[in-house]
Amino acid sequence: MNEVDKDQRIAIVGLGKLGGILLRAFLDQRLVTPDRVTATVHHESNAEARTGTYGLPVSTDNVDAVQNADIVLLCVKPAGVRAVCEELAPVMADKLLISVAASVTTADIEEHLGDVPVVRAMPNTPSVIGSGMTALSSGRFATDRHLALARSLFDAVGRTVVLDEKHMDAVTGLSASGPAFIYVVLESLAEAGVKVGLPRDVATLLAAQTTLGAAGMVLESGSHPALLKDEVTTPAGCTIDGLLELEEGGLRVTLIKAVVKAAHRASEL
Repeated sequence: MNEVDKDQRIAIVGLGKLGGILLRAFLDQRLVTPDRVTATVHHESNAEARTGTYGLPVSTDNVDAVQNADIVLLCVKPAGVRAVCEELAPVMADKLLISVAASVTTADIEEHLGDVPVVRAMPNTPSVIGSGMTALSSGRFATDRHLALARSLFDAVGRTVVLDEKHMDAVTGLSASGPAFIYVVLESLAEAGVKVGLPRDVATLLAAQTTLGAAGMVLESGSHPALLKDEVTTPAGCTIDGLLELEEGGLRVTLIKAVVKAAHRASEL
């Protein structure tokens, strides 16, 4: 059970934005075929549209969709988790449930499902282009094999890491909310490029590719960001002047506080 078996069936409960991102990745990576997937949405009109989009059965009947599944991917909003779990409890025997509902603990889900194996996942939006970051944690009844299976699914949309569940709010504040923070930094760099005379499209390209390249350097080299920063910063050069402005503007502290605030908010949801 370490990898998705081609004969296993997957049900996606809540085929919204994130559910759709994951489904598309699973299909593109050939982890599953459309005939092995069922999905649900809240409104009948959306069900018809999603059926046409993905070429697989999408309905509003959660129980019917889950009945014959081996893996259930729970993608509903946090406020709806309890009602859905209570609805599904009678048909969850021998199934793995993977929840991507932010701030909902495995214990919360187990309270309504009993001794069903549960894995909690926190992916982020760059998963749509295969560059996502997903953190996983397991509930009381999930085994290493269940966790490995969940990991094989989310590896299809980027990188994964397995953590103790106590860290999931921090993950939400950093990697789940983080793309929005990076977009602000990227937008600011592009605006700066416009300020010094670059066409907006060129400035945006330069800022985006520079951000991508810098992140790639950290991931590929394994070096601490501070060491890579020092490699760019020559004595009495222009970079050190720019870094001084960043420090005076409090960028470092502001980003730290943004993550801490988002993580704190996640713990309150």
